[in-house]
Amino acid sequence: MHSPSIHPPLLIQPPSSPNPFNTHSPMEFSHTLVIFSTIFFTIILTLIRPKRRLNLPPGPPGWPIVGNLLQVAGSGKPFFQYVRELVPKYGPIITLKMGTRTMIIISRADVVHEALIENGQVFATRPAENPTRAVFSCNKFTVNAALYGPVWRSLRRNMVQNALSASKLRTFREVRGVAMDKLVDRLKAEAEANGGAVWVLKNARFAVFCILVSMCFGVEMDEKTIEQIDEMMKLVLLTLDPRLDDYLPLLRPLCSKKRKRAMEVREQQIAMLVPFIERRRAAIGSLGSDPTAAEFAYLDTLFDLTVEGRNDPPSNPEIVTLCSEFLNGGTDTTATAVEWAVARFIEAPSIQSRIYEEIKSVVGERKINEKDIENMPYLNAVVKELLRKHPPTYFSLTHSVTEPAKLAGYDIPKGANVEIYIPGISEDPKLWTNPDRFDPDRFLTGGESADITGATELKMIPFGVGRRICPGLGMATLHVSLMIGRMVQEFEWTSWPQNSKVDFSEKTEFTVVMKNTLRAMITSRV
Repeated sequence: MHSPSIHPPLLIQPPSSPNPFNTHSPMEFSHTLVIFSTIFFTIILTLIRPKRRLNLPPGPPGWPIVGNLLQVAGSGKPFFQYVRELVPKYGPIITLKMGTRTMIIISRADVVHEALIENGQVFATRPAENPTRAVFSCNKFTVNAALYGPVWRSLRRNMVQNALSASKLRTFREVRGVAMDKLVDRLKAEAEANGGAVWVLKNARFAVFCILVSMCFGVEMDEKTIEQIDEMMKLVLLTLDPRLDDYLPLLRPLCSKKRKRAMEVREQQIAMLVPFIERRRAAIGSLGSDPTAAEFAYLDTLFDLTVEGRNDPPSNPEIVTLCSEFLNGGTDTTATAVEWAVARFIEAPSIQSRIYEEIKSVVGERKINEKDIENMPYLNAVVKELLRKHPPTYFSLTHSVTEPAKLAGYDIPKGANVEIYIPGISEDPKLWTNPDRFDPDRFLTGGESADITGATELKMIPFGVGRRICPGLGMATLHVSLMIGRMVQEFEWTSWPQNSKVDFSEKTEFTVVMKNTLRAMITSRV
């Protein structure tokens, strides 16, 4: 369950005004004058100040101060594609100078193992945040964003033990069943109104969000309310898209309108979620008198959470942040995987036919449930291949080093952004046979293996690896498997328009999604 709110510059946007001298007031002009004066003197100091030359990994040459930032922003390519083209030229460990930040990109399994397994403690922290983003994370008070240390240990331990453990996940079995029924009903209604055509990502996203809202808040909500919360979460993610001032802090005075807008979104987020927090706070004292309240929710664990180094429990804004992390981290990643899965089923009908036959042989005519999945080796192989070929994100959450370090013989400066380019590993021909081919049988008759936790081997890491591996790994694979199983059991999926080819082009939103959102034809199997 990666939170997509923290990532490398996948969508770097240029400043809103193409000419920084188009000021409209003396105050704006003075800001501009200060910025460019500071840049000038910074260049002079950079040129005359002696310092030890680091042996950084290779990378494309850049400009003074901005480094490679304008090359990336001006390439017109998604960041993952820009990196994909650098790897053959510069190798498995690359340096990009992104303004004031040094970015180290790793794309080979042995180098990742050296960093995150052999030297896991050194590479386990997170880089500094833009002040605007820090407002949303309550100064890194989240599992994903926290610096390596006591706060991170406390938050992660609570999430894993009290929300994402196998035993806790089982308590939400009924919630998942209800969400799957809603998904089937929504797909049927949409198909009936549109000549059999349905939007895959939109429906999958709503279904998984319903599950996570119930797990998080433990109070019953109608579909309209759930959709409103979902829209709020998407707005937050859009607000957190990387900007040039993330890499050039000197530009922040020119981004005051965006910063003001971010503060407004944060206030809206708090205003929307606090009433549900307070409703749950009141409900847990009298569960028997509220028939809509669940017996347990992730929120319950946050009210009196003890965090190392702190005397007080989390405040309401901090609880909003932790709940948002829980919701965002598991929604788009799962829904994206389901969309890619349906695309593969349309491209290769034999795959969905084999899943359907396996379901019939294991469960007969009743609805598939999560217990059944354990007895479906082909379905599990499909999910593994899906996560190998279409990981939810192409970069794991950004790592940073707690002290100057060495990696593959190169210097890694303290505070550097360390990015793991996941396809460099999952598509490595030295690790995989025909890595470009989508082939679930590689895990069955092909004799290939894949430990997605990285505990026994490092061949694919869709959820990261090491100390900062995604804590929602088990929940994510469960949700993807269950949704795929139920969707294939209920419907046959074919192309829309009929006989058209699936376009597997990619683009980056919160996750790596299909460039052209998938619409498919469904035919009920009942």
